[in-house]
Amino acid sequence: MREPRRIDELDTPAAIVDVDRMTANLDRMAEYARRHGLALRPHIKTHKTPELASEQLRRGAAGLTVATVREAEVMAAVCEDLLLAYPPVGARRLERLLALPRHVHITVALDSLDAIDALARAARLAEREVVVRVEADVGMGRVGVAQSEDLIALARAVRERPPLAFGGLQFYAGHIRQRVSEQEDSLMRLSADVAALIADLEAAGFAPPVVSGGSTPAAFTAHRVKGMGETRPGTYIFNDRTTAAIDACAWDDCAYTVLATVVSNAVPGQAVVDAGSKALFREDVRGNSMPGFGALLDRPEVIVKAMSEEHGMLDLAKTDWRPRVGEQVRIVPNHVCVSVNLHPVLWGVRGDTIETRWTVAARGWTS
Repeated sequence: MREPRRIDELDTPAAIVDVDRMTANLDRMAEYARRHGLALRPHIKTHKTPELASEQLRRGAAGLTVATVREAEVMAAVCEDLLLAYPPVGARRLERLLALPRHVHITVALDSLDAIDALARAARLAEREVVVRVEADVGMGRVGVAQSEDLIALARAVRERPPLAFGGLQFYAGHIRQRVSEQEDSLMRLSADVAALIADLEAAGFAPPVVSGGSTPAAFTAHRVKGMGETRPGTYIFNDRTTAAIDACAWDDCAYTVLATVVSNAVPGQAVVDAGSKALFREDVRGNSMPGFGALLDRPEVIVKAMSEEHGMLDLAKTDWRPRVGEQVRIVPNHVCVSVNLHPVLWGVRGDTIETRWTVAARGWTS
């Protein structure tokens, strides 16, 4: 069977990437990082695809950020400088991490002595240096330590356990999810907190060679965080409904959609498509009260109001459009990263023409 050449030839649901929009997103972030002297280390959890990581590297990315050892294994084929921004706890994770090709420079972020001890033992057995950044909690309350004395203790532990090497300070300000125009107070507080942590580390003799932060919701204000030299946005390559809702991108910057087919219009005021939770993922718009699990690209007033596994229910209350059975629609999901993870292939398109396809090689939950 020949490869489809147009999106209306695809089996649905299918993951679609507008190549021109994606290219513009990549160029915009790369130019921003260059203009402000920031090292860009994009998080590949959004696309999980070596070819797209190569596009980020070609535009000057200093390295890549990964969340799982599986992602590291896949990205080692295209990048020699990987940051695992997730604690590699457990013997199997450590074994796989240290089995990466020897030419790959490995950095990890850790927030506990137990994790440092286990990594040091594994690194000694593997006779391999691993760079460790100590992780600070700057407000999200997920991982990281909040007090300077704890960061200093972690840095000291790393320095005392060769072949580990102290690589700096890391944080993730994922709690900043307000509209961009409303982030001022949060950014000022973040900048002050990070500056204080840096000063305390320097005073203790642990001046961080790298201070790494960044996220897509605050991607274009990263230069305002005092002392931060590296930024790690991920979603920006595709964007999504959440990113657009806080004005961190324009709606026309959303490059990723799920192509779906209308399979029923029997219920008045509603249409049912063949993209449910197994194609879009069930997640609310984070940090916002907007209803629904996605919206149509060309009719953003039409939302996916409810889902089951294979069904997505479109709310037609705010539109005169009445789709026919068999009609195709493109849905911008609330959270692109988890939607991509549900699809084996991304279809790169210009208009209605399919130009390429990429295998989502690092998909799956396995760490």
